[in-house]
Amino acid sequence: MTSIMRPISHTPLQGKNVVLGVTGSIAAYKAADIASKLVQAGASVDVIMTTSATTFVGTATFEALTHRPVTTGLWQARSELNMDHVALALQADCILIAPATANTIAKLALGIADDPLTATVLATEAPVIIAPAMDADMFASPSTQRNVNTLVEDGAIIAGPANGRLASGLLGKGRLVETHVLEGLVRQAIGRHGDYSGRRVIVSAGGTRQPIDPVRFISNRSTGKMGHRIAEAARDRGADVLLITASDLPYPSGVEVVKAMTVEEMRDTIVPSSSEADLLIMAAAISDFTPAQVSDQKIKKQGQPETSLKLVEVEDFMPLAKGRKLVKVAFAAETNNVEENAKAKTTPKGAAFVVANDISEPGSGFGTDTNRVTFVDSQGNTQQHPLMTKLNVGHAILDYALPLLTKH
Repeated sequence: MTSIMRPISHTPLQGKNVVLGVTGSIAAYKAADIASKLVQAGASVDVIMTTSATTFVGTATFEALTHRPVTTGLWQARSELNMDHVALALQADCILIAPATANTIAKLALGIADDPLTATVLATEAPVIIAPAMDADMFASPSTQRNVNTLVEDGAIIAGPANGRLASGLLGKGRLVETHVLEGLVRQAIGRHGDYSGRRVIVSAGGTRQPIDPVRFISNRSTGKMGHRIAEAARDRGADVLLITASDLPYPSGVEVVKAMTVEEMRDTIVPSSSEADLLIMAAAISDFTPAQVSDQKIKKQGQPETSLKLVEVEDFMPLAKGRKLVKVAFAAETNNVEENAKAKTTPKGAAFVVANDISEPGSGFGTDTNRVTFVDSQGNTQQHPLMTKLNVGHAILDYALPLLTKH
């Protein structure tokens, strides 16, 4: 039986209310990019600025980006309740403070509410993400560390800070983390009670590299984009996600990541981890062949017109991944007989279904941001999907797998 699906569009921030707190750090200018990206993702963003923040960036910048008024004073009459901190606190799905100074962190830890931002945090039940940005010595000071620990104990999410060059010219831990990291944490916080809440999901990604010698290896064209987008989709729906990747792509925030470059490293991480997982999605392009011998020294040219490399087949370790409640999903990147080849993989791999795609099709191969896939189960049932983003393909996989999980 074949079913043809309509395009899927999951936008986790669409219609969500995010309060963005901006405090008096030199990194305040970066908050403009954060606001812009959240708006582009579909969120309704209300910006609260401390008085010090307005000395670095004007309110007009944020009003232009969010198309909403900016709150700067505790008694500012904007909302119908005439008390902004209460109105914003109640409607917020998430509060993100980026950048957060040592002063604001200290006030939050002590429960001081003498400005609209601290008052909003004190009055909300929404998740709070705090992204510190300050000189490294300030962040490392005992008082700041004590305050950060207090906020973590109170349930706040601390994002960063990152290591790098600071405004003082020194190198250290104090930089505001990147925008994509913060957007990911917002998506995770808002989706924490989603339909995958309480589920453990393992995703593999990227193309493995099998060494020939210390310099050379054989691999494939997989970039890891598909696996990384699946991990993001599962995170956005409340899952506890382990991403095992051979890719050099930036790691998704809010996801546990293990780097595994070879088949052996993938196997030695995935197989033991699967025993406590609910869902295993093998999106990685695992090498089918590996050199029969690996030289411990760089192989030099011998002056011969031809040379040869002997390859041996790699054992498929997916059947070794087992768990009392584990549902497994395999991938099949094919160039011909796509559905037939995919069906042939279900039983040997122990997969509930296979995600198959024709890599020769435009927009559906390695390195693209889109994919067109067909789900094939062991009974030969197929579900065809149109070309869509790899993030939405990830959601389609999760949608298909969810009823299978509820049977375990």
